[in-house]
Amino acid sequence: MSTERMKRMSQKISVKVCLGTTCFVMGSSNLQELIETVPAKYGDKVEVSGVPCLGLCSIDWEFSKAPYVKVDDEVIKEATVEKVLISY
Repeated sequence: MSTERMKRMSQKISVKVCLGTTCFVMGSSNLQELIETVPAKYGDKVEVSGVPCLGLCSIDWEFSKAPYVKVDDEVIKEATVEKVLISY
């Protein structure tokens, strides 16, 4: 396991689900279930929260890439529960 991965595992992982209009319409409402589906092995090491808007649509202008989720500093486009779980 890489040093970076080990360091990340020892810190609390922040998962921010964009709940802005575009992301919500494109499926972020389904991502709110992450709070319940976070694997038990992560326990309190993961904090999942919804945020009003990550502002990524205005930067990217690729609305087809919504919904967005930010896991620590990594942005996940076209996020699904599965993609988010794989990222950490």
